[in-house]
Amino acid sequence: MKAYVFPGQGSQFSGMGKDLYENNAEAKALFDEADAILGFKITDIMFAGTDEELRQTKVTQPAIFLHSVILAKVLGEGFKPDMVAGHSLGEFSALVAAGAMTFADGVRLVSQRALAMQKACEAAPSTMAAIVGLDDATVEEVCASIDGVVPANYNCPGQLVISGSVEGIDAACAALTEKGAKRALKLAVSGAFHSPFMEPARAELAKAIEETAFSAPVCPVYQNVTASAETDPVTIKKNLVAQLTSSVRWTQTLQNMIAAGAQEFVEVGPGKVLQGLVRKTDRSVAASGVASLADIQQ
Repeated sequence: MKAYVFPGQGSQFSGMGKDLYENNAEAKALFDEADAILGFKITDIMFAGTDEELRQTKVTQPAIFLHSVILAKVLGEGFKPDMVAGHSLGEFSALVAAGAMTFADGVRLVSQRALAMQKACEAAPSTMAAIVGLDDATVEEVCASIDGVVPANYNCPGQLVISGSVEGIDAACAALTEKGAKRALKLAVSGAFHSPFMEPARAELAKAIEETAFSAPVCPVYQNVTASAETDPVTIKKNLVAQLTSSVRWTQTLQNMIAAGAQEFVEVGPGKVLQGLVRKTDRSVAASGVASLADIQQ
């Protein structure tokens, strides 16, 4: 069985999607439609922007979403998923690629999500840190002992990202280093994603998601909040709302997809982060990626 996975924030690069725009009529039409919906030429920033311009949250999230979803659409008949999942922002890409919502609605929701998260970050200083080399239970125990610190991203066995206040993350990093973490590295992010610090963004996005039409996807979508397969539009919406303040259970998602029969994982979108996480989770399954028109034409 074949699983398609879609990357989250951090995989952006200058020039992303330019080959698609210049060489594929369907891709060009979709990029142009996104520019019109967003009210600014995100394509200019994607194709020729600086790293700093691409790092703006209002740009980063729609840019990765567009690159991923348009690649899936250009795959056409070649995109035949038995199951899909996306890491954080990538869940929106997965849902559009699997037909649970329209491209235009996906662009709007991702843009609203990015702006709402940016506002929440500015309202209260917060941050994240990657913890490498400890089991999940130890990290969870330390988080529970420090006010305002929570597990945010279960990326793969031995790699967990935590979120919280700046002071809380500093304290957690010190405690986890003492417990034997190989690395406790603060991340260059604008705030504590997937934590209670995102509650204002969750409330704002909930209304937008509720007003958006969702359909049953063409295959099961494994959602971040539950790490389980969902096909019911009502449940999918509920989990998508909860995602902003809940942990991304990616390790558990991959394990559950493999247990359900996934033998081949294809990452659709910029970068190779998810392919690496698949290999670190289970080396017995295949992992590859589609990140450009050349990858599709092979």
